[in-house]
Amino acid sequence: MNFPILSFLTFFPLVGVIFILLRRGSDEVVERSSKNISILVSVINFIVSLFLWSKFDLVNPGFQFVEETQWIKNFVSYKMGVDGISIFLVLLTTFISPLCIFAAINSLKKRIKEFLIAILIMQTFMIGVFCALDLFLFFLFFEGGLIPMFLIIGIWGGERRVYSALKFFLYTFLGSIFMLIAIIAIYWNMNTLDLVKLMDLKIPENLQYWMWFGFFISLAVKLPMWPFHTWLPDAHVEAPTPGSVILAAILLKISGYGFIRFSLGLFPIASHYFANFVFVLSIIAIIYASLVALMQTDMKKLIAYSSVAHMGYVTIGIFSFTKQGIDGAIFQMISHGLISSSLFLCVGVLYDRVHSRLIEDYSGIVNIMPKFALVFVFSSLANVGLPGTSGFVGEFLTLIGTFKVNYIVSILAATGVILSAAYSLWLCKRVVFGEFKVNNQGEKLLDLDVTEIVILFTLMILTIVFGVYPNLILEPISSSVDLVVKNMGAIK
Repeated sequence: MNFPILSFLTFFPLVGVIFILLRRGSDEVVERSSKNISILVSVINFIVSLFLWSKFDLVNPGFQFVEETQWIKNFVSYKMGVDGISIFLVLLTTFISPLCIFAAINSLKKRIKEFLIAILIMQTFMIGVFCALDLFLFFLFFEGGLIPMFLIIGIWGGERRVYSALKFFLYTFLGSIFMLIAIIAIYWNMNTLDLVKLMDLKIPENLQYWMWFGFFISLAVKLPMWPFHTWLPDAHVEAPTPGSVILAAILLKISGYGFIRFSLGLFPIASHYFANFVFVLSIIAIIYASLVALMQTDMKKLIAYSSVAHMGYVTIGIFSFTKQGIDGAIFQMISHGLISSSLFLCVGVLYDRVHSRLIEDYSGIVNIMPKFALVFVFSSLANVGLPGTSGFVGEFLTLIGTFKVNYIVSILAATGVILSAAYSLWLCKRVVFGEFKVNNQGEKLLDLDVTEIVILFTLMILTIVFGVYPNLILEPISSSVDLVVKNMGAIK
């Protein structure tokens, strides 16, 4: 294509930001214009991403729609492109973003203009991460997303928002220093930061171990893997509902994508060497986070620990180096993006009405809010991995792929399925069923409004569609995953 569609997708949200900033008039007029502009921009971006998908060659395993310009001579190039793996994450980003904007408009009551600006800027950084084919360009997008998310948590968060925002920023920023050092070392030794060229040149084995570790620290913090996970529950609890959705649905997936693109793509020898190390951390994350989730009294914190456990399946699948494992990891990332979004939005619905996230403050919600109860129970069962939902496909493929290389790891990981059923069903039993009780404020409870129905039922339908017909995702990613598996197999 002659049209730079990836650059358009990446930077078009910033055009919306400029228009919002240029609007003048009363506060009411500016706020209404900000809402309309942000909705229009995000919806257009999603439509353009669907057009991108319609032009994508499913057979070609390499990068497509490549745009390249020398940015800093002999150092950094502006190079963008997508393959079968990254295009789905771009689609996930452009799909979730308008849902977050609708949710924000429906729930936030203060400084909505500034919040919408932060969401649009976040969208630029998130799409840029999945399209960048230059390591330094990737790093700029990777780090740039910290700033708007820091503001989202710190300004619109709960009572401990400043503490949580600083913890989020410090953890992820300090972890990223290791990646920056590794990128500088790669350029020093290879004289290029072009991802495609680096894959062809093959980084020397003696460098791979150190470079792998530098990238691993940064990606493990942002995923987050145990023991780097402690920032996530605090960030989720204090973030406003749309912020939690972006954090769980998209930001956590950046690291999963990074492990496939960089750890496996650039450091295959080191990835083989450290695979068992990753397995150990992933198993601890799955079991430990699931057990901690069972102890939670806050619904958001329970879902946050559930995310830590589910990301453990992603890393296990990736480092199994099998087609089923990597297929499952990618599918799990997309599925978790849909399911976790639904769960956090459900908690947001209750919080908007009662201003409490404590499990003990709710009981028998189905008696008053049957539509909400349907979505909440369904999302919880999808989170468990109920057959017929997308959650089942991702976990099943991951476990099958891992079983081929290490059946002990697969068996231990499968305990997470049992534990997730325990905390998810326990949550449903306490909140949805039983005698009605809602913190003495039952008169404030209204069932889902039109906006909430559209958002939540859309997520629910997609969860079913991908669960019943997973080839909608598995077939398009197949050729790109085959190339990754082939490259990893050549190292043995």
